[in-house]
Amino acid sequence: MSLKNQAIGYLPDERPPIWKLLLYAIQQVIVMFPATIAVALLTGFHVSTTIFASGLATICFILITGRKLPLYYGSSFSYLPAIIGIMSAEALAGTALNEKIAIAQFGIVLSGLVSIAAGFIVKWFGKETIDKVLPATVTGPIAMAIGLTLAAVAITDAAAVPGSVPESSQVLGSNLAWVISLITLFATILFSVYLKGFWSQLPLLLGPLVGVFASFIIKWATGLDFFKVLPETASSNLFALPIFTLPKPSLMAVAAIMPIAIATIPESTAHVYQLDIYVNDLAKKKGDKRYDIAGKLGLNLIGDGIGDMVAGAVGGPAGTNYGENISAMAITKVFSVPVILTAAVIAMIISFFSPLINAIYAIPQPVIGGLEIYLFGAIAAQGVAIMLDKKVDLFSSKNIAVIATIMIIGVGGQYGFGGNIPVFGLSVPCIAGAAVFGILLNLILSIGVKKDKTQAGKVEKKEGKNVEA
Repeated sequence: MSLKNQAIGYLPDERPPIWKLLLYAIQQVIVMFPATIAVALLTGFHVSTTIFASGLATICFILITGRKLPLYYGSSFSYLPAIIGIMSAEALAGTALNEKIAIAQFGIVLSGLVSIAAGFIVKWFGKETIDKVLPATVTGPIAMAIGLTLAAVAITDAAAVPGSVPESSQVLGSNLAWVISLITLFATILFSVYLKGFWSQLPLLLGPLVGVFASFIIKWATGLDFFKVLPETASSNLFALPIFTLPKPSLMAVAAIMPIAIATIPESTAHVYQLDIYVNDLAKKKGDKRYDIAGKLGLNLIGDGIGDMVAGAVGGPAGTNYGENISAMAITKVFSVPVILTAAVIAMIISFFSPLINAIYAIPQPVIGGLEIYLFGAIAAQGVAIMLDKKVDLFSSKNIAVIATIMIIGVGGQYGFGGNIPVFGLSVPCIAGAAVFGILLNLILSIGVKKDKTQAGKVEKKEGKNVEA
């Protein structure tokens, strides 16, 4: 028997035996769970609905892409500033939770049009067109600004003291809040750095569990209860339907959320290329068949857009395909589309179990804050990674101009004007404004400039002289 036939793993069009199928699917659910839940908790969206929406959107994505791309759709952290901004906007002060979610939903549904448009552009004109409009000099600083605009939210949540703590214990409560958040932060970091194999995919689950355990110890030792009181909408039954809401038209939500889809395009694109490498490596070991995953980039973006529209329509946050699930597939060599479909169904079933959803709701705010410090910083770091991966020339006057203006408009708008910049009588969301300004500035500065595709080590002609790149 040849070594090729002995290769272990499942390709996209292969289905494992039923018992293995279920185990692999449960693993994929575990991997997507922490990040998806975190988005719901941070935005104020219903946890059960968010989980249900991720499963439903994944099924739609798989069907739209012709069952060719084994990708799981989940809530994206890139949308957090815009959605949190909508949910906490002064204009909506006093508005019921479901009403706020409905307004945000409208922006989420329309944000799907951005990914769909990008998908059709790739299909018609090729990926090079997207690269011209959204180079790393634009997408990198946008990602950095997204993470940095959330810094205050992370620190505030990390130091949050429950209203139930008496005035006489406020100082103690503040100190203990920092203890809980720092324990959560360091546990999450240590798990992400030192855990190996399957467990290395679970730091966002294990870290908060350590923080919750610390909260129990503090409650037992001091009597101070950091666990959140369940909302009135919480169900005491074993099973309960997720809370579905319908989108409510809002130009404010469209302006704040829709442009953020720009930031998820390079992330989604990178995932497709990673998947192409992993799948074809296994295919080569098993035989001579080749899978054109990278060639379906346009279809992937269209599927992402459909996922946003489906998730937003039922009351879930916007998202994209999950790198965590791709990592799990790369480790286990299980790229089976039936496994991803089964995981989506399991996620939808879980969303009906009230005790689990209520337990998630009750997680102490300092635990969430400790997790946010790591997560939001990771979003900003991802922006740096995008520019490093694309070898952005940080000594170029043009690149510095684009990067600098995006960063200052995005971050400065958040801390100078609370997220919405007053311009000519308009209130422009800082991240959206930074993205649009950066795109336009890059296009203007690119007029008449021919892109030189030389690589490091080669010689390029510059200003009439030969200069080593």
